[in-house]
Amino acid sequence: MIFERSRIAVLTRCLFEDYGVALGTSSWRYQGWCGVLYDEDRYLWGTHFSKKRFHEHCLEEYAETFRSVCVDATYYALPKKTFLEGLIEAVPDDFVFSFKVSDEITMRTFPKVASFGERAGKENDLFLSAGLLEMGFLRRLEPIREKVGVLIFEFSHFLPGDFEHGRDFVEALDDFFSRVPKGWRYAVEIRNQNWLHPEYFAMLARHGVAHVYNQWTRMPTILEQMTLHPLEANPFVVARYLLTPGRSHEWAQDQFEPYHQIKEIDPDARASMRRILAHARQSGPERKSYLYVGNELEGNALHTISDVLGVAMEEEKGGLTAE
Repeated sequence: MIFERSRIAVLTRCLFEDYGVALGTSSWRYQGWCGVLYDEDRYLWGTHFSKKRFHEHCLEEYAETFRSVCVDATYYALPKKTFLEGLIEAVPDDFVFSFKVSDEITMRTFPKVASFGERAGKENDLFLSAGLLEMGFLRRLEPIREKVGVLIFEFSHFLPGDFEHGRDFVEALDDFFSRVPKGWRYAVEIRNQNWLHPEYFAMLARHGVAHVYNQWTRMPTILEQMTLHPLEANPFVVARYLLTPGRSHEWAQDQFEPYHQIKEIDPDARASMRRILAHARQSGPERKSYLYVGNELEGNALHTISDVLGVAMEEEKGGLTAE
């Protein structure tokens, strides 16, 4: 289905206002979206495309169509005041940001890569630090709290040297959430499929934390995760569509960049998105849902969203309308 900005803007606003669904993408600065979501002429400097102008202003155009986005940048560095202020200035009052929590908190051992310098291969002393979360993350988000959707704790795939058993991770996470400030929406995304046990889900429920349904290379599909943990078992629903199971991030980048068109359809991912939308329509706007789609899933997140909404409209018949 053709991506029509005005049509998608109406549908995402309807989902947001009537059903409590924040639907958007994982990040937004993709030059390959010019001609689909972005008007390339807005970023010309003279006769040349200005990447600087694009990076500084494309969120303004993104927010003309979508009501939410997942901010990946805060995973790699704690958010700075100027960065957050720039985000807020670019979007309307009803826009919602979801943030990935810094890997300074979610990484047990630093990878052996040059970018980590002397810390490479060493244990992270700040792993699951409630103090760092409060002082280095939440305090900086407090001035924009009304625009914060969900805070996502993304845990990379743990090796046996990190945790011998899944229950050890669950115990550590249980202790962590007993110490963190209350009143924020927290969600946990894990990458160890054999840890999807009742004890893990029960621990999240005790703290009012959501499980992040994640379509990812080494995880069961989101449809399968729903059979283990039904949507209604969460205080709110969070889903991230990152990679088709079995596909690596490197493979997706190589095959899909510059992310200007669909290259490979993931039918299971699309089916699970429609199921979440149907659940949201049945649950009402008080029960929030946050859905974020990445380019690496099928090649172009915009077209993925457009196609799913088109089919969802046909399935619902009298639910969502573009009028």
